[in-house]
Amino acid sequence: MKLDVDTLGTFYEMAREGAGLAANRLSSMTDIPARVNVTHLNFTRDASIARELPDTEWVGVRVGLSDGFGGTSILLFDAESAATIASAVIDGIPTVEDGTLHDSAVTEIAQIMNNGFVDGWANVLDTNIDVSAPTYVAADTPDEFLAESALAVGDGAPGDGPSEDGASGVAGGDAGRASDELAVLFRNNLEAVGEELAFRHYLVPDGETVRRLFRARSEDRAIEFEKLVGFDRIAQRGATQVAANLTQMTGIEMDVDIRRINFISLDAIPSEVSTERKIGVAFSFAGMPSGYLLFLFGEGSAERLVARSVETRTAAGLGEFERDAIQELSNVMASGMLDGWANLLDTTIDHSTPAYAHDMGAAVVDPLVVGLGGSQEFAFVFDTRIEAVETEVDLDIYVIPDEEDLRQALGAFDVDRVAETRPEADTDLSDEDVDLDYWESL
Repeated sequence: MKLDVDTLGTFYEMAREGAGLAANRLSSMTDIPARVNVTHLNFTRDASIARELPDTEWVGVRVGLSDGFGGTSILLFDAESAATIASAVIDGIPTVEDGTLHDSAVTEIAQIMNNGFVDGWANVLDTNIDVSAPTYVAADTPDEFLAESALAVGDGAPGDGPSEDGASGVAGGDAGRASDELAVLFRNNLEAVGEELAFRHYLVPDGETVRRLFRARSEDRAIEFEKLVGFDRIAQRGATQVAANLTQMTGIEMDVDIRRINFISLDAIPSEVSTERKIGVAFSFAGMPSGYLLFLFGEGSAERLVARSVETRTAAGLGEFERDAIQELSNVMASGMLDGWANLLDTTIDHSTPAYAHDMGAAVVDPLVVGLGGSQEFAFVFDTRIEAVETEVDLDIYVIPDEEDLRQALGAFDVDRVAETRPEADTDLSDEDVDLDYWESL
């Protein structure tokens, strides 16, 4: 099955507008101003959906969608935010059984917001979307309620035909078993203005809906879904290679925590990054595909990695020596990742010298967005987080390929090479000077 890139962009905008309607409905019910923070269209595996939620108690509603649009829609609040919005509605109203009215209020508010999102889609699609009765969900581990929905269990990947029982699903796999296929997921993060509220909306169309709505009408702007799945496995191999290289260089056991493919507007990419000061090491790469690669470290993580990677005792903080060391670590990781991609794609990918930045997270990402903004509005972003197993060290990796090059690379991609090719990379740190002026040229 081939997906139309322009159609993906249209549905991305629809999801953002639908989330805006949901936020407006919350504001009208509670007098708490709310807005859409960021909208994502993800191609992701179900396990990463659960891990995307912070470890806290989440409550909300889950509904099934059918008729003009099939799938599952979930709207969730963290427990503290749910208490805040419920209090805004029910304060002063007596209740016979403590807590009963609270849960009912959360269910009603979440359902009205959810319906706002669905109504927005129905209007644009000019179709009827049936919404099931809401199921109240509450859990401190997301798997407890995600496992009962299409987010975790499906019965046919979007590129596949119906399953044996005639149903079409979103994620693939047998009932009760998490899928290894990619699910198409719309993910909206909303925020209150002036209030510490956290709420998320998830929409997963079923396989038949994906095939019907997203199928490419021409070859000019088409992305093969099956090859995107294969390319995701390349990204997985690359991320695993980075974790292995970092473990070897520092002695800190690292593992891949979250990995997904985002289809996102370029102007929303900086909002993906923490507002805290970060260490960014960026590379441009050229070949098939071309684009940008960014390693993003927290300040503490960068200091710990440098201290474990060099024999010389380092001073506190991030001086020139530490800056050079973190660039060299990143250079090795970039070579390992991109060389692996090149081997699997049977192509050549060259990368620049590392460019270092120490700034607010969004400011580190902005130059990359500017570099792509002249040729495209949306981007496929391969987003990975690597974390230490037993200590507080983490690393975010963003790979942003040029859209046209990515389409060409996928067109020539042999999926069988993923199983046949084993990427290798040198983990020796070189003594070569790095180009510290490159960042200014982005």
